[in-house]
Amino acid sequence: MSVYRKAGAWLNDRLGLSALAYPVPEHANGLLYTLGGITLVGFLVLFLTGIYLAQFYHPHPSDVRPSIIYVVTQVPLGDFVRGIHHWTANLVVVTVSLHLLRVFFSGAYKAPREVNWLVGVGLLAVTMGFIFTGTVVKWDQEGLEALVHNQAVARILGSLGGWFSSDFTISVPPLIRVYFAHVAILPALFTALMAAHIFLVKVHGMAPLGRADDLAIGPAARSDLAARYGEPLHPFTSHVRMIAGWGLLLTSLGMAWAIGFPPPVGPPPVGGIEITKPPFMFWWLYAAEDFLGIKGLLIIPAVFFFMLAAVPFLDRGRFHAMRKRRGILGLGIAVILVLVVLSLFTGFTPPVAHTQMGR
Repeated sequence: MSVYRKAGAWLNDRLGLSALAYPVPEHANGLLYTLGGITLVGFLVLFLTGIYLAQFYHPHPSDVRPSIIYVVTQVPLGDFVRGIHHWTANLVVVTVSLHLLRVFFSGAYKAPREVNWLVGVGLLAVTMGFIFTGTVVKWDQEGLEALVHNQAVARILGSLGGWFSSDFTISVPPLIRVYFAHVAILPALFTALMAAHIFLVKVHGMAPLGRADDLAIGPAARSDLAARYGEPLHPFTSHVRMIAGWGLLLTSLGMAWAIGFPPPVGPPPVGGIEITKPPFMFWWLYAAEDFLGIKGLLIIPAVFFFMLAAVPFLDRGRFHAMRKRRGILGLGIAVILVLVVLSLFTGFTPPVAHTQMGR
């Protein structure tokens, strides 16, 4: 027995890792069905690089920029690790979005997987929270304007937005509280939701392919899974190897872009002006502000996530095949087109002073 097998057997004997395994149908070893695992690998890279960067980052507004400059110029591999963190965050947004689309178009949210779809929607919200707070903690002009938007939303919410307001406490600057959310609150939420997500995948198994006669696979059918899936089953380790391979490619892309296109240190924040646009994943929201003002940051995300949460309850039929779900798919495509159009609108138009900071 090889050293690796012996180590694996030892760990399994002590930790019961085999309890996490489940049979994997052949189709689930394709790229589209490993996107969730690839995203998890990306988050692991983000956590590791974030831990390293946190050793040198000072979240007080007067010390942030000197600490970032120190990371870029003095810390061993600091600029490289910062670049990996930056580019992996962008890649994770892409993979989690593709994962969501795959689950939606394949009907993998159907019974008995409705709760896991809701958990996934929660993970998407946490991911966007990571991107927002990560934008703020850079504390350049873009970061300041993101924080000002956050505070403007807090004023609209009144007492419900108290924690996000600068009036919540005078002892701790808002930037430090956003940093705390980035490194503590959101990671805790992510860990809890991801544990639930993995557990529910283990309970219900991988979703079947979108054929007209497919039904959701539940625990009661486990004894005849191969017949229910209509294809060969593979050991869980094969799925893990596929995820590891694609995850290595994702990490390699982040490393390559960190070398070729290191993220710059943005301009120092200047209050009273609004001259930047948010990261590309928020462009659709930025465009909504053009039409609805700051309240669009409340209305549009609320509608968007409500629609996502409602998907498995609107499409309650037993079929997974796309031709049997034209109504819900048509609605989904319409929403996607709206998001694309709004994002393109932001990309091709100049910044707008939504918060009226100059007044």
